[in-house]
Amino acid sequence: MLTGGQLAGLIVAVFWAVLVTFIALTLLRLARLLREASEVVRDFGEQAGPLLDDMTRTVRRANEQLGRTDVITKQVAGVTQNVSAVTTVMSSVMGGPLVKAAAFSYGVRKALANRDDGARRESGERALQARSSGRGRR
Repeated sequence: MLTGGQLAGLIVAVFWAVLVTFIALTLLRLARLLREASEVVRDFGEQAGPLLDDMTRTVRRANEQLGRTDVITKQVAGVTQNVSAVTTVMSSVMGGPLVKAAAFSYGVRKALANRDDGARRESGERALQARSSGRGRR
């Protein structure tokens, strides 16, 4: 049979074996994790170059499109100014004669209306005179 010291030594040895096994398994898992992490980093490094190239190309194209948009915006601003100038010229060319024609037309209508009113008044006055003198119809 085992003495107390031998039993204590056996317990320590078993505990030590379990501890070493646990540490070994943990180290194996850690090694596997590090291996997978290094593969991910390597894959990312391999894909980062083309991704950066694509991103650079995309930014370059976006800048080109912005440049074109700037040119188009400037041209539209010029066209807007030209249309404004043409509108001003047409307004001054057409506006003056149209206003004069409208004023002339109004004057002619007013004169004709006054003439018609005057003729009606005269005929009305004649009718009143005829009635008062007794020559009118009864």
